[in-house]
Amino acid sequence: MISAAENEILTRVGPDAPMGRMMRRYWQPVCASTQLPSPDCAPLRTRVLGENYVAFRDTAGKVGVLDELCMHRRASLALGRVEEGGIRCLYHGWKFGVDGEVQETPNHCDERFRARFKAPAYPAREAGGMVWAYFGPKDKEPPFQKYEFFDGPKENLLVFRVNTPANYLQLWEGGTDSSHVGILHSALAQPQWKNKPSFVPDVEDYASVALAVGDNAPIIDIENTQYGYHYAAKRQGPTLPDGTQTYSVRGTAIIFPTCRVIPLTQYQFFVFEVPQDDERTSTYIVAHGPKAFDRGKMLGVLGLDKPHLWNERDCDYRVGPENRYGQDRSRMNEVWSGLGGLIPEDASIGASMGPIVERHKEVLVAADAAVVRLRARLLESVRRHEAGGEPFGLSIEDYSKVRSLADTNIPKDARWQDLLPNNMGLGARQSEPAE
Repeated sequence: MISAAENEILTRVGPDAPMGRMMRRYWQPVCASTQLPSPDCAPLRTRVLGENYVAFRDTAGKVGVLDELCMHRRASLALGRVEEGGIRCLYHGWKFGVDGEVQETPNHCDERFRARFKAPAYPAREAGGMVWAYFGPKDKEPPFQKYEFFDGPKENLLVFRVNTPANYLQLWEGGTDSSHVGILHSALAQPQWKNKPSFVPDVEDYASVALAVGDNAPIIDIENTQYGYHYAAKRQGPTLPDGTQTYSVRGTAIIFPTCRVIPLTQYQFFVFEVPQDDERTSTYIVAHGPKAFDRGKMLGVLGLDKPHLWNERDCDYRVGPENRYGQDRSRMNEVWSGLGGLIPEDASIGASMGPIVERHKEVLVAADAAVVRLRARLLESVRRHEAGGEPFGLSIEDYSKVRSLADTNIPKDARWQDLLPNNMGLGARQSEPAE
């Protein structure tokens, strides 16, 4: 297990914390594009890495990200008017462009004064249905990374944002833990719920998280990569007619600073666990595939069709001990968890742990190996950065060929890495025992 001191390093993301300093070196999602639906629409207050910002879309449709508080007298720009190519503070009418240019100062009509100052503004891009920004040192801005879901028709892409009252790491760890899939997500993932010895989802089946075999204690095989690591959860597969023993293999890629790629039969989920601060997280779920999606159907699969718990207006997931984290125990005979849907199950479990898990009190087992590796690689990347080096994966520009692997049967002596040739693996298999 990790120490309490290491847990502090892993979970604190403010500007003066080692993890916060490292995370500011990467481009981060700050909102979904749908939260800024049109030119000159209402600005959006958003919180990232313990600090508050305002995102807006100007008259030309370009996105900008500024400090939330006006540089003049510190009123919130989230209350401002977005008009005529900029955002205007209500207090004294100071107006700023997406690049922070001071366009107007009605209570001080001196062009030379305006030319001397700029509002704190951050490099911003829009891609893949999200607005991204860079909050690190200006002279160290990294390449803007490209993901597979940046390309293709818009109807083949869905983006959802869920703000959960929990530290980013416990949510990210849940996404790297393959052994929970067939238990917590039994309603969707266990073949037995389909009354079949195996279950192969139909092409139209959005719920294709189902395990091909009912083995909840997979062998975890891990390989480090340039950007973090990827791993295979190997479950006992069928014996082939010639007597060959097989594993049913599910592979997952973990991309720093906050991403994982979840494999499904017909499409992939890209999930980003972006810290709002130490105790709240904005999870961005990106569904991308070769065919168009039905948004309403996907909302049902994800479990985001419960307006008393979540809506697309503010994206807050409203759970806590006062509402039993959204659990309906009267439904536990039909939905194993009583939560229903992938996001309520993952987010509610994460929130139930409290804002920050005391990891030094855990009892770990071999199936937790990918979680152990996540912590170890994050600590290694932070320490490398604190020593003056570059965090893992910072210079990589193109992730568009990085993939995860849906359940696939392979001979026990075969290399699963050969099925993921573009994942930038760093060498031989590396098994990580639970500590």
